[in-house]
Amino acid sequence: MTNSNAVLQTPRTDDDQRLAITLDGNEAAATVAHKLNEVIAIYPITPSSGMGEWADEWSAQGRKNLWGNVPTVVEMQSEGGAAGAVHGALQAGALCTTFTSSQGLLLMIPNMFKIAGELTSTVFHVAARTLATHALSIFGDHSDVMAARSTGFAMLSSASVQEVMDFALIAQAASLKARIPFLHFFDGFRTSHEVMKINQIADNQMRALIDEELIRAHRSRGLSPDHPVLRGSAQNPDVFFQSRERVNPFYEACPSIVQTTMDVFASVVGRAYNLFDYAGSEDAERVIVIMGSGGETAQETVEFLKERGERVGVLKVRLYRPFAARQFVESLPPTVKSLAVLDRCKEPGATGEPLYQDVVTSIAESFSGSTGSFKEFPTIIGGRYGLSSKEFTPAMVKAVFDELKKERPKNHFTVGILDDVTNTSLEYDRSFTIEQSDVVRAIFYGLGADGTVGANKNSIKIIGEETENYAQGYFVYDSKKSGSTTTSYLRFGPRPIHSSYLIEQANFIACHQWFFLEKFDVLKNILPHGTFLLNSMYGPDEVWDKLPRPVQQQLIEKKVKFYVIDGYKVAQKTGMGGRVNTIMQTCFFAISNVLPRAAAIEAIKTSIEKTYGKKGEEVVKKNFEAVDQTLANLFEVSIPDNATSLVEMPPVVSERAPEFVRTVTARIIAGDGDLLPVSALPLDGTFPVGTSQWEKRNIALEIPVWDAELCIQCNKCALVCPHSTIRVKVFDAGELLSAPKTFKSIDYRGNEFKGMKYSVQVGPEDCTGCTICVEVCPVVSKTDPNHKALNMSPQAPLRNPERDNYEFFLALSEADRRLVKTETVKGSQFLQPLFEY
Repeated sequence: MTNSNAVLQTPRTDDDQRLAITLDGNEAAATVAHKLNEVIAIYPITPSSGMGEWADEWSAQGRKNLWGNVPTVVEMQSEGGAAGAVHGALQAGALCTTFTSSQGLLLMIPNMFKIAGELTSTVFHVAARTLATHALSIFGDHSDVMAARSTGFAMLSSASVQEVMDFALIAQAASLKARIPFLHFFDGFRTSHEVMKINQIADNQMRALIDEELIRAHRSRGLSPDHPVLRGSAQNPDVFFQSRERVNPFYEACPSIVQTTMDVFASVVGRAYNLFDYAGSEDAERVIVIMGSGGETAQETVEFLKERGERVGVLKVRLYRPFAARQFVESLPPTVKSLAVLDRCKEPGATGEPLYQDVVTSIAESFSGSTGSFKEFPTIIGGRYGLSSKEFTPAMVKAVFDELKKERPKNHFTVGILDDVTNTSLEYDRSFTIEQSDVVRAIFYGLGADGTVGANKNSIKIIGEETENYAQGYFVYDSKKSGSTTTSYLRFGPRPIHSSYLIEQANFIACHQWFFLEKFDVLKNILPHGTFLLNSMYGPDEVWDKLPRPVQQQLIEKKVKFYVIDGYKVAQKTGMGGRVNTIMQTCFFAISNVLPRAAAIEAIKTSIEKTYGKKGEEVVKKNFEAVDQTLANLFEVSIPDNATSLVEMPPVVSERAPEFVRTVTARIIAGDGDLLPVSALPLDGTFPVGTSQWEKRNIALEIPVWDAELCIQCNKCALVCPHSTIRVKVFDAGELLSAPKTFKSIDYRGNEFKGMKYSVQVGPEDCTGCTICVEVCPVVSKTDPNHKALNMSPQAPLRNPERDNYEFFLALSEADRRLVKTETVKGSQFLQPLFEY
C-alpha cells in the first residue's frame, strides 16, 4: 500500500491528545445536549435516531448533566408529541431539548411556532433529511429545515462533526441570552453518521459558556402558581399584528449575540467561528456561498485552486436565521465579481431557492442603501446540489467556479446530475481530484449484518487513539438493511480531514463477499500499486482462475498487491458463525502498515474487550481466537502477466426483462444510478410493478435443498420465508415433460388436488440464506437427527441447475384459487405471492 507510513509523521500536542475523541455527528450533538439539559423528549426517525439513543442510554447509566442531575429522557408516541412535551417542559422553566429529521420536523412545526412566539430558549438538534415528495428518501439534504424557516427559530448550520459539538454548545448559550429558540442542523448521514477524530469540549469549558443568571431568568419565566400569568391567549385583529411585531428587537439582536457567543467560545476553547466564515483569496473574483457539509468540500477545493493561482473563495453560512445581511456583505471580499449560491434543496415554482433569495436580497439592499463595499453589482447565480445525499465533489465545485468565469453564466443550475430535460446541469470533469498522497484512503465492501461496518468503526477509533493521525469514516448502506451491500470509506492523515465526499481513488480496497466480484466493479477506484484484500472460499493456488476476467485485467494493469483469506472458514473454526468482521479487520492492519502489526493486534483485542465484554467471556475468547487464526490463513497471491479467466461478468438483469428494467432498474442495481439522466426517470415517481424479480442479489453462501422423500408437504417453509424465495406448487403431471433433469417433484397427498404433482423449489439467486425455512421444518430423518426435509448446502455448485429449476417452476401453472383452502397454513401457500424478494 503506497504512502501508508507517511501519515504518522506530524506530532500533536498533549492537550490535543487528551481531548481527542472519535465519534459521529449524532453522538457529538447528543454529548452536549445531554450535558446541558434536564428533560429530553425523543421520538426516533432516521438519521437522527442516534442522538436520542445515546441520550437514553446515558441517562439509563446514571450519567449526570453539568449540574449533577441525570436528565429525564422520555420517548413519546410521535414527533408532535415530543415537540409538545418540550413545549410543556419549557413553560415549566426546565432546560429541554429534542432531536429529529425530515417529516418528524414538520410534525413539530405547530409547537415550534408557539415556542418561538413565546420567546422560549431551547435548541432542537436536526440531522437534516430529504422530505418525501414523489418518493420517500431517508437520505440528507436541507428540504426539512428550509420548510421550518418561517417558525421563528434561529437556524445554525454545522458543516463537520467538530462543528456539531461546538455549535451545539454555542446554540444553547446564545438561545439563553437571545430568548430565541435555535434549530441546530447538520447534514443527515453525511455528518450525522460520519465518524471523525475531533477535540472534545470539557465540562469546565461548557460552564464558561453557560451563564447561570440566564438559566435563572429562564426559570423565572416558567408558569407557576406562585406568580400566575396568562400565556397562550387568543387575540383579535385589533392587537395581533402589533404583538407580532413586538419581537423584532430580539431578532435584531440575535446575530450579534451569536457572534459574541462564538467569540467567547474561541477564547475558552480555541476554535474561532463567525456568522459567515470566508476562505480563499483575499482578492477573489469568484465566490461560492454555501452551508452545511458542502462547505467543507468547497473550502478544500478553494485552497487547492488558490495554490494554483485561481482567485476564488467560499463563504460558509453559519447563522442562517436571522439572516444577518450586513455581516454577510461585509464578509465577502470587495473584489468579488460573481457569486454562485448553492442550496441543498429544491423549492418548485420559486424565483430561486431560499439561500439564493436571501443573498440576492441582501446584496440588492446593500446597494440601494449605499452601504455596499462593491465597486459594481456582482453577478449572482443560484444552483442546486446534493439532494438526497447526492455526492458533492471537488470536481463539481470546480465546475461551478468554471461557470462563474463565463460572461453569461447559467442561473438556477444543477450540479452532480445530467439534466437533459430542462438543461439545468453543469458539466464537470469526473477525473478531477485534489486528494493528497499522504492520506491513506481505504474502501471496504461488505454485507449488512456481517460486521464490516462495526469493524471499520473500531478501526477508526484504534487509529485515532493509537496514532497521531486524524481519522474519518463514512458508511454507505442501501435500503435493504440486513443482507444488503455496505460500503465503508476510511481516510487517515496527518491533518484534519475536510473531505466530505466519497473516496474515488483508494490505495486499499477490501471485498468481504466473493459474489460482489460478479455484481460490481470493486476495483474501479483502486490506485496503481494499491492493495486488494479478498475474502475468498478459494485458496491462493486456485483463486486466480476463479476471478472474473475484468478483475484479473485490472489487477494486472494496475500492478495491485493481492491478498486472500477464507474468512468464513476461519469464522466457522473459531465459533464466529457468519461474522467475518474481526477477521477482515485483522487482515487490514496486518497488510496496510497503518500501525505496526504487533501494536495493531493488541489494539484490536483491546477493542474486542470493550465491544463484546458485556456479552460474556466466551464471546471475547472466540474473537481473540479469530484474530490469532487470521494471520495463518492470510496469503499473498502472485499475479500472472496475462488474464486467463473464462469467467465473464454476468448481465445485471436478464435479457428477457422489460425495457424499463434493462435501461433504468439495471443501472440502479449495478450502482450506476448517478449516471442516469433526468429524462430516464418517471416524472411523478410512478414505477412499473414486479421489477424485483429481475434483481438477482445472489448473496447466500448456502441455500436450502429439498429432500422430497422426507417431506410431509406441510408448507411451513413457504409460509415463513421473509422474501417468498422458497415456493410450493401443485400441478398436472403432464407439465413435467419439459422439466430439467434435476427438477424434483412427488405425488400430492391431499384430496383437494388428488392425482397432481407437488414440488418445493427455492430461487437460488434470490434466497438470502437466512435458514428460517430449515429451522421451521418439522421433519427429521430417523437415521440422521441432523438431516431434515430441508437442509442447507453451498450455493455455488447449485446455482446454475437450481436457476434452471426455478425458472421452470415459475412457468408451471398456478393452483386453481377456487380449490385452495386459504384458511389453513398449508392451503394459503398455494396462492401465488404478490410481494417477493
